[in-house]
Amino acid sequence: MKKGETYEGVCLKTVFPCKGIVGTDEGNVIVKGALPGQRVSFRINKNKHGIVEGALTGVLEKSADEKAEAEKRKICPHFGICGGCSYISLPYEAELKIKEEQMLDLFTPVLKQCGDEISDKWQGIFVSPLPFEYRNKMEFSFGDEYKDGPLALGMHRKGSLYDIVTVDECMIVDEDYRAVIRATLDFFKSKDIPFYHKSRCEGYLRHLLVRKAHATGEMLTALVTSSQAPDSEKQLLKEYAEVVKNAAPHTGVIHIVNDSQADVVKADRIEILYGRDYINERLLGLGFKISLFSFFQTNTVGAEVLYSKVREYVSLAAEAAKTEGFGEVYDLYCGTGTITQLVASVAEHVTGVEIVEEAVEAAKENAVLNGIDNVSFIAGDVLKVLDDLNERPGLIILDPPRDGVHPKALPKILSYDSKYLIYVSCKPTSLARDLVPVYEAGYRVVKMCCVDQFPWTSGAEVCCLLEQLKSAKEHIEITIDAEDYYRIKDSDKKQDE
Repeated sequence: MKKGETYEGVCLKTVFPCKGIVGTDEGNVIVKGALPGQRVSFRINKNKHGIVEGALTGVLEKSADEKAEAEKRKICPHFGICGGCSYISLPYEAELKIKEEQMLDLFTPVLKQCGDEISDKWQGIFVSPLPFEYRNKMEFSFGDEYKDGPLALGMHRKGSLYDIVTVDECMIVDEDYRAVIRATLDFFKSKDIPFYHKSRCEGYLRHLLVRKAHATGEMLTALVTSSQAPDSEKQLLKEYAEVVKNAAPHTGVIHIVNDSQADVVKADRIEILYGRDYINERLLGLGFKISLFSFFQTNTVGAEVLYSKVREYVSLAAEAAKTEGFGEVYDLYCGTGTITQLVASVAEHVTGVEIVEEAVEAAKENAVLNGIDNVSFIAGDVLKVLDDLNERPGLIILDPPRDGVHPKALPKILSYDSKYLIYVSCKPTSLARDLVPVYEAGYRVVKMCCVDQFPWTSGAEVCCLLEQLKSAKEHIEITIDAEDYYRIKDSDKKQDE
């Protein structure tokens, strides 16, 4: 197969994250975005070390599952155009099967190479109670659907850094989000307000950040603009706040000024246009105050499933240790302290560590709100903070960002010789990589599962309980063949969360 040439084939299966294995007469090709059973066309863009990759150019025939599902329900009109969802044209059961197979394909060879088996440890994939309209936070971008086209507000077009698709019929958010998108877009179109052009660093409208609590229904909308304000900005923002409030019930409407060159939502200045700048949420009986930039799982009801598994694993560890609880517990990469507080009842003390200072302050407030006094939080990089944490915890919980535990921090964590580890991963390839040195340190997987925290997207959350064995091997030689290495290596940097 030659680079640049176009071929056709049928997708046989997918590997994480939504990389289709397409069969052709010339051999198998990895085509990102192809779904099992589809007949697709693709253009070869890589042929190296026995791995052939192609870029999807078209779906020539939908799979049988897609055809059957289209007869039962409406399929999102943005699917295939918006870069957000990967599986929303399938039945939910089919998506769950795909993701579970991906996890087994990913972790089975890793454990096998470590001298272990996954068969008696794997608990399966757990569903999100809400497969649709589950998101409690979204960041939308202003732009145009094509160069010099009309104003658009939504998600990036699939495979594009610039084009924006207006997603006012998005199916992973509820009607309040969709109403806010439509009202915001109509308002600024009527005022002829320009969006911010990243390449020229000119314009006003940048992003729209929306958060809505599942348990309380409280809602925040934040308009993110540059400081290149149009005339009568104060009056413009006042009118906009009224438009948003009329579109959906709101707890607060915020204006954020961001002049950063990076295409991310951040704040140089924040102004409250209406109400307050936080919402209240409840999760597994605990209350949480969530501000605009607080980290909180984007699927509240899915998070309850995930954190219930964490609590189950804590209980399993305590039972195995023949104790009702642990002395000291470390919750590393703790965010706003959700897990920290959930495990506080089975520990004398829990120390949470998080690099984002705002998240730490929110964690402290939430602990007071819930009347939990045996937790403390440290703001700082886990890699550096560990140098000052000298007590040996009986349990360490890891919930790192997508790239996993820092390679220099992992040896420090393992040097505590804690009897148990619980690793929560939002990027399974990072966990697969980190499991190798964890096994070399004498740990083994006790239980492992997947939670569909992000229905219809390529994302998956994995939770893993590990126990340190007395008969730990000093070193395990790990060899991974080319196909397995491809699945584990960090080749999905471009994947959207």
